[in-house]
Amino acid sequence: MKTINRYTLMAICAMALTTSSCDFEEVNTNQFEMTEEEGTRDDFAVGGLITALEKTVFPVGTQADDTGVINQYQIAFHLSADSWSGYFGQNNSWGGGNNNTSYFLKDDWIAATYKCTYTNALNAWKKLKKTSEDNNTPEVFALAQVLKISAWHKALESFGPIPYSHAADATMNIPFDSEKDVYTAMFKDLTEAIEVLTAKAENGVSIMKNYDAVYAGDAAKWVRYANSLMLRLAMHIRFADNEMAKKYAAQAINQAYGVMTDQKDEAKMSTGAGLVFRNNIQWLSDQYDESRMGTSMVAYLLGYEDPRLSAYFQPVDESSSYGIKAFDGKKYQGVPLGHIYGQTDMYKMFSKPNIQASTPTYWLRASEVYFLRAEAALVWGGEFGDAESLYEQGIQMSFDENGVKSSVDSYMYSGKTPIANELSGGRYTYSYPAPCETTVEFEGSQEDKLEKIMIQKWIALYPNGQEAWTEWRRTGYPVLNKVLTNRGSSQGATADGGIRRMIYPISFYQTHDGKEIYDNALKLFNNGNGGQDRSDTRLWWDCK
Repeated sequence: MKTINRYTLMAICAMALTTSSCDFEEVNTNQFEMTEEEGTRDDFAVGGLITALEKTVFPVGTQADDTGVINQYQIAFHLSADSWSGYFGQNNSWGGGNNNTSYFLKDDWIAATYKCTYTNALNAWKKLKKTSEDNNTPEVFALAQVLKISAWHKALESFGPIPYSHAADATMNIPFDSEKDVYTAMFKDLTEAIEVLTAKAENGVSIMKNYDAVYAGDAAKWVRYANSLMLRLAMHIRFADNEMAKKYAAQAINQAYGVMTDQKDEAKMSTGAGLVFRNNIQWLSDQYDESRMGTSMVAYLLGYEDPRLSAYFQPVDESSSYGIKAFDGKKYQGVPLGHIYGQTDMYKMFSKPNIQASTPTYWLRASEVYFLRAEAALVWGGEFGDAESLYEQGIQMSFDENGVKSSVDSYMYSGKTPIANELSGGRYTYSYPAPCETTVEFEGSQEDKLEKIMIQKWIALYPNGQEAWTEWRRTGYPVLNKVLTNRGSSQGATADGGIRRMIYPISFYQTHDGKEIYDNALKLFNNGNGGQDRSDTRLWWDCK
């Protein structure tokens, strides 16, 4: 985040936690949405809303957006979940070390996360709902429902209770629903949307082809994606409600079009709807010189001699003397989470993400689906298939997705384990032991096998830190290197427990009506027994 670009999002909320806070209405207004005037041009009133909604699943922009969307993504995702997941370290520190990477949750940053995961999708979804009702186009609303849930489940899994059942009400003061109620409603909405989209797929009908940047209107692919999303959400809640999780996991897998099984099924934003989208992380790495490899990735990728290493990260700069020599003969090194040193020439030379401007922003890929199915087969068996076979297919699919030609068998039976990572560099010295002694081979107890599934899923999910953070909280895997400096203890964070949830933005309780809604939302935590607005308060599904 260069100084000239750091405050692009000041229109969303004030940047200083100690001096000001976001206005509730601002946090709940999408400043990036098209205007009514724009919505009347060239059938853009409906099609443009679809494209706009797709752009909210993860913030993505084109060259015409300059760095506005990039900065939005950085503070909403990259300096939080992307880093907390162990994927990335940052060659910078903000707020004198008091920022999300050191577990101190900055109000303007968490407000940006809420805006990106919830608010930015709200108005487009509401307009599509009304338009589809007025024009009798249920397939448009079905697609809008899938897109809404694609965005909102990130808000649900970042903060906890969110407005859902009354989201379409014409008021700013919308009550929050409990997490269980939201998941239940999401499953219902997905079920109904899949039914509508399936009918269109069976009749070869395209849906908003010229405005769909993901699948170009291919209804069958949207059904597979929606089923895969349902499976993802079902597995998220299995420790909290095993019966509900099993029901919807089976429904997703057994539906006529089923879930993703092929690389061609993956959902991503790259080129489509006449637009060419840029990858945010490339800019954060190459232009800001901030995004770098995380130390946990060093431990697992180098330890396993994982052939995806060079597909994920670049070697250290040739002038750096701090890299660890890997199996490919090149040196790699990561930046620790939670350092407080600002930008340094030392960290600048460490391994960059091997991400280009043209690299797609992935929502969900087939490899993730195989690992979801492997976990389902491990715990439920029967109709869910063979866990080991699905686990191996997940690894193979991840290799394929990343252009890796290595043998899966050689990788699985190598006996390799994650490595320790020590760096002696004066004030930058750190020492991390090997996080675990877990091999790739699918053997051991059920818990051992779950750990292996989750480690490989974590590797395959890269760079989707939002999903990886959710899965780490849900299962405890993989074991990650601890934060170097914990500045968030006053908000509840611990070095061992990490960030379990984001706290709500200050603006949520600054007005009388907002405070009442906020207080009622806190009563929904812990199965209705209430909880504190702290970063160590566990969400409903985080109960293993």
